[in-house]
Amino acid sequence: MSPKIHPSAVVSDGASLAPGVEIGPFSVIGPDTILGEGTVVGSNVLIEGHTTLGSGNRVLHGAAIGCAPQDLKYTGEKSYVQIGNNNTIREYATINVAAGEGESTVIGDDCLLMAYVHIAHNCVLGSNVILANAVNLAGHVTIGDWAIIGGMVPVHQFVSIGAHSFVGGGSRISQDIPPFFKFGGCPTKPSGLNTVGLERRGFTVEQRNLLKKAYRYVYRSGLNLTPALERIRDELPQTPEIETLLEFIGRSERGLTR
Repeated sequence: MSPKIHPSAVVSDGASLAPGVEIGPFSVIGPDTILGEGTVVGSNVLIEGHTTLGSGNRVLHGAAIGCAPQDLKYTGEKSYVQIGNNNTIREYATINVAAGEGESTVIGDDCLLMAYVHIAHNCVLGSNVILANAVNLAGHVTIGDWAIIGGMVPVHQFVSIGAHSFVGGGSRISQDIPPFFKFGGCPTKPSGLNTVGLERRGFTVEQRNLLKKAYRYVYRSGLNLTPALERIRDELPQTPEIETLLEFIGRSERGLTR
C-alpha cells in the first residue's frame, strides 16, 4: 500500500516512507527521515534531522522530532534520533537529535509519550515506558523498560531511572531512581515497592517479597548504602531481580534518590 500524503503536507526528496505510512495536513518531513510501515503522522507535525521511526508509530498534532538539541556545544554535527515500533507520541511532544558526532537519542518500542513531553539530546528510553503530560527530560537521561513517570516531572541531566519504577506526578528528579521502587513528592522520597506495576507484569509473590526485603535494607534499615548492599548480597538470594538492582546501584553516578 502506497504512502498516503495529504496535499498540504511537505515531504522532502530523500525522505523514505514505507508502505502504509500516512502524513497529515501541513506536516513537514525532512530529507533524512525514515518512516516505517504503517506509521501515522498527524497534522502540523515536524520530523527532520537524521530521524528513523520504525513501524506502527502514531505521531499526533504539533509534535516536533529530530530538531537540533538545545545544547550550546552542538555545532551541527551528524547525529540521530532512533525510535522503535508501536510508539504513541502525543500532541506537541518534542524529541531532539543527540549532541556529538554519530551519537543518538533512542526510544524503544511500545512507549507512550503524552502531550508536551520533552526528550532532550542523548536520552535513551527502553520499551513500554510511559511519560505523562509535560514530563521534561534533560540531556543524557536513561530510562529502563516499563518505567512510568507522572505528569509535570522535570528530570535532571545524566539521571538514570530504573526498569519497572514509578515516579509520581509533580516530583522533581535530580538523582537516580532505582528499579522496581516507587517515588513521589517534592522533595522526592521513596514510598515502597511498585507492587501494582510488578503484579500486572507477572512478577510472582516470591519475587515481590524478595524485592520488598531489598527495599527495606536500602531505605528503612537506617544503614548507610554500602552496608545495606552488603546485607542484600549476604542475606538475600541473588535472583535476576536482585542482581538487576545491585548492578543499577553499583553504576549510579549521581547517587540514589534517598
